Amino acid sequence: MATIEHWIGGEFTAGSGNRTGPVFNPATGRQQHDVVLATDADVNAAVCAAHTAFESWGQASLSKRTKVMFNFRELVNARVKEIAELVSDEHGKVLSDAAGEVQRGLEVIEFACGIPQLLKGEYSDQASTGVDVFSFREPLGVCVGITPFNFPAMVPMWMYPVAIACGNTFVLKPSERDPSASNYMAELLKEAGLPDGVFNVVHGDKTAVDALLHHPDVAAVSFVGSTPIARYIYEQGNAHGKRVQALGGAKNHAIILPDADLEFAAGHLTAAAFGSAGERCMAISAAVAVGGAGDALVDLVNRKANEVKVGSGRDGASEMGPVVTAAAKQRIEGLIDSGEREGAKVTVDGRGLRVPGFEDGFFVGPTVLDQVEPSMEVYREEVFGPVLSVVRTDTVDAAIDLINSNPYGNGTAIFTSSGEAARRFQRGVKVGMIGINVPIPVPMAYYSFGGWKDSLFGDKHVHGPEGVSFYTRAKVVTARWPHVSHAYDASLHFPTSS
Repeated sequence: MATIEHWIGGEFTAGSGNRTGPVFNPATGRQQHDVVLATDADVNAAVCAAHTAFESWGQASLSKRTKVMFNFRELVNARVKEIAELVSDEHGKVLSDAAGEVQRGLEVIEFACGIPQLLKGEYSDQASTGVDVFSFREPLGVCVGITPFNFPAMVPMWMYPVAIACGNTFVLKPSERDPSASNYMAELLKEAGLPDGVFNVVHGDKTAVDALLHHPDVAAVSFVGSTPIARYIYEQGNAHGKRVQALGGAKNHAIILPDADLEFAAGHLTAAAFGSAGERCMAISAAVAVGGAGDALVDLVNRKANEVKVGSGRDGASEMGPVVTAAAKQRIEGLIDSGEREGAKVTVDGRGLRVPGFEDGFFVGPTVLDQVEPSMEVYREEVFGPVLSVVRTDTVDAAIDLINSNPYGNGTAIFTSSGEAARRFQRGVKVGMIGINVPIPVPMAYYSFGGWKDSLFGDKHVHGPEGVSFYTRAKVVTARWPHVSHAYDASLHFPTSS
């Protein structure tokens, strides 16, 4: 059984410890690899390699940095199939979905290729007599990414292309459940011409995370994952003097008005709830049917949910694959059980699904729960599985109040043909990303991704303009070049312009 190693200083290494973790194929339910789990010494080696590399990379020209990014973009674009296969085999999602996440990551690489324009400073000539003022942004140093299992290619690519293009070096700690894509990207970055030590990968669990949070040479930490861990990352990182952006969990709602095209809405709800087996931080997990939309909507969603083809991610006919682990399957089915016990009506039941030829796989079929109440556990919890809860309200305002009372504020959507209702919705909800007749409103790379409330800790969203701001800091220079023969009177008063 192959062992997946760290990537430190431009080469693979087994590190200094003897702990490993299993990497499963979720479709078969069988272990396919071991992954080494980092010790404090391994983390220190990666950070030291990045710290040393920063001495030269932080001074590299914009043209050199962008050349690497352009090369990397071409390599990733040429290897989409290979990357998607790695993702599918370890995460379980179908190949088309895995290729889609690589494409969304490519968009961030393309954004990073334009870093010279994004790092241009400002200049004020003759701000005072003989005095000019100008500003520019500098890289921070060693930056860290701690990323989740659900997008093993895309979410890291939200971080390191921007950080590296800005002149930082990077240590990535991907999920130990599906680590191979990160190692493959490390090899492609080296092939693209990135100097050794600029990008490093350490695999591990809480030991590795804590070592990164405590290391004195780490300047900034980016995180995507659950809210409890995001809060921990934010608090620990700040306590140790790091700049932190920590994106947490979600409970994404879509409200459906009676004037919506219900066939259109039901199709998009089905895709948004069950795509990638619901293991998306932007998945729609709660459909809020307003007024008379409920019964017809549930009938349509039931039909479409029953039509979803569930199977191995490698099967081209599959539309939805397994969930990532046996524990995830057990937890999701337990929440469905809880909803049923508390009075929700299970109109489509994905529990106990067996896929022929993959009887040991971690499959949960599309599930629809109707008549869900906000007090129910299946509503309160982030299910992170293929479960759509249907909640009913009488009015748009009641639906907005329901969304705003939820502790999460990641993404939301409205389906309607009313511009007035859509505008009232987009201004009224306390959520970071909003879709209007778009169920998964993930912004393009030249915007920034992030939620509100318990979905984000820190004041900067990831990638886009706010990503550039996060990975750099400003310097402002006030300069005077007096003529050698001209005398300037100095003053003990506070300086002012004149």
